[in-house]
Amino acid sequence: MSEKVLMKGNEAIGEAAIKAGCQCFFGYPITPQTEISAYLSRRMPKIGRTFLQAESEVAAINMVYGAAGTGVRCMTSSSSPGISLKAEGISYIAGAELPCVIVNIVRGGPGLGGIQPAQSDYFQATKGGAHGDFNMPVYAPASIQEMVDLVQDAFDVADNYRTPVMIMGDGMLGQMMEPVEFKEREAKNLPEKTWAANGLKGRKEHNVINSLYLAPEGLEKHNEKLQAKYKTIKENEVKYELFNCDRENDLVMVAYGTTSRICKNVVKLAEKEGIKLGLIRPITLWPFPTEAFEKTVNSTKLGFLSVELSCGQMVEDVRLAVEGRKPVHFFGRSGGMVPNPAEILENVKKIVGGAK
Repeated sequence: MSEKVLMKGNEAIGEAAIKAGCQCFFGYPITPQTEISAYLSRRMPKIGRTFLQAESEVAAINMVYGAAGTGVRCMTSSSSPGISLKAEGISYIAGAELPCVIVNIVRGGPGLGGIQPAQSDYFQATKGGAHGDFNMPVYAPASIQEMVDLVQDAFDVADNYRTPVMIMGDGMLGQMMEPVEFKEREAKNLPEKTWAANGLKGRKEHNVINSLYLAPEGLEKHNEKLQAKYKTIKENEVKYELFNCDRENDLVMVAYGTTSRICKNVVKLAEKEGIKLGLIRPITLWPFPTEAFEKTVNSTKLGFLSVELSCGQMVEDVRLAVEGRKPVHFFGRSGGMVPNPAEILENVKKIVGGAK
């Protein structure tokens, strides 16, 4: 077993990408994710891999397009406004069915906003994030260890489905330090990249990477193919955690990332006051874990409480999953403000009618 090492979240992402076989990184510095680029700028040249600080976020994502098109594992990272600048390229990558990993360490918005942690990019990440009919898997780690593990998963899922995959953390996860273990993992039986534009290699014709379909019949057929792929991802790649949901609860909270860690403390505080709380923690924000709500909708008396570092974005998916069968409440802070457990508990008490 490998030893645990104390690492900052951003640097752990970089090392996890290296161990996952990432050959190329293209990025541009922006707080609070700059340490990913800084770490990889030191490490990758020493092991014969490519690190390039692009002249802009737009350039970086298009370099990812090019490298991914040759079949190598590649990654980029940024924070909220930088992801917005990459949006057009992300759509091109999805349309061309190219595997890559995109890391977003979220900061408060809109606009330049601030540099404190937030979850206000939920819509951007889960509703496509750019033009056209597409989705991409989005992972929301709640610890640095999970962030490391999900980086490996992200590269595997990207290769398996030929899709961009996003790791979405917040500035707190990127900047905090925790002990992590880089576990040895069995290599998955992933499909050969026979589609890659990497020379003839025995083929009669070159592979061409493209997302342009001028004939509407061709584009519709391509969209139908993509939608079939997304359906398969929904069936096979959903991840979530149920915490204290194996009983009847007064209320079930829904939270991801850093917020879910705070909510676990709320569960414990509420228990002391006679209030029974559960927690659904989505690990994949897309596909959203609707199954978790099917398992809990009949065992929560007063419904669900979506707790977010935003003005209320995930709450829409919670409502869709619940389908009106129980009330759905919302509590959130924005702009980089992070609620403490007591603050959330007070909101819980308003819903359940105080301590019992």
